[in-house]
Amino acid sequence: MAINEISPLATRRLGRTPVAVTELGLGTAPLGENWDIIEEAEAGALLGAAWDGGVRYFDTSPWYGKGQAEHRVGRAFYRQPRDAFVISSKIGRLLRRPLKSGPFERGDWLGGLEFDAVFDYSYDGVMRSFEDSLQRLGINRIDVLLIHDLDPWHFKLEAKLGAHMNQLVTSGWRALEELRDQGVIKGIGAGFNMMGTIPRYLDLFDIDFFLIAMRYTLLEQEVLDSEFPQCAKRGVGVVIGGTYNSGILATGAVPHAMYNYSPASPEILERVRRIEAVCKRHATPLAAAALQFPLGHPIVASVIPGAISRAQVAQNLAAFRHPIPADLWAELKHEKLLRADAPVPLR
Repeated sequence: MAINEISPLATRRLGRTPVAVTELGLGTAPLGENWDIIEEAEAGALLGAAWDGGVRYFDTSPWYGKGQAEHRVGRAFYRQPRDAFVISSKIGRLLRRPLKSGPFERGDWLGGLEFDAVFDYSYDGVMRSFEDSLQRLGINRIDVLLIHDLDPWHFKLEAKLGAHMNQLVTSGWRALEELRDQGVIKGIGAGFNMMGTIPRYLDLFDIDFFLIAMRYTLLEQEVLDSEFPQCAKRGVGVVIGGTYNSGILATGAVPHAMYNYSPASPEILERVRRIEAVCKRHATPLAAAALQFPLGHPIVASVIPGAISRAQVAQNLAAFRHPIPADLWAELKHEKLLRADAPVPLR
């Protein structure tokens, strides 16, 4: 993969950290092969296409393909000047060799590497996860580290969630603070999928930013009621994943469109059709409005769509750069397809 030297995209400061991230980043869960198998050459090419397009913020995790995404990100960028890009990774799961003999069960991943993942939010678990990530990346610094998936989305039973949260509170958080206080990392975040989790973290931890998937999009703005105001009051920043609500805001209201990892309901399909109609009247692709909308909020530092090919990277870059007239946002609000109090991009 040849990586060209070009100017990066505009940056924003990430919450309370000193880190500046490009407004458009790249989420690397698809490189772990959750829905599609991605050949090595294409994985390298799509990472190169993101870099060539000016992206300099890459979010990854040990969970993505059970180590595979971190390996791929590291191979792509380890020879680049380290201060030229930002990497965030996560803690909460440790990878180990399978303890059972016989065929390997991949579980949530279509592809990826043949390791078992074990939840661990303890002090030792955090430190081991961090060091393992450095080894997989082949890079001796991770800029910011996130607590991963410690929310009701992944722990359906409150007893399980409470047990792991207690482990983090009494043990793992101390490791994260030590890494931050020593300057080993420049910030601590938390990444999850469900509303109602932000207040809990703000009450318990001295957190710097959140990575929220699917909860601040053209279709969902409930976080404006209290959660985003609480973040703003504390100076806590936000990165937005899942800007397309797992598909429908990229594909439009097509048959079998996916909304939050499930088939879209008739109500959601109709709402998206109405949004599409407004976008069409203003000569704006739906994907462009969906990708740019979250950046209207002052606490949002970056949006990080994933990609399974260099073509999808190109589509995201085109959507990100597409000029959007102010009248589009005004019409969406007039038609009650967007909250009246939702801040919108001015660029």
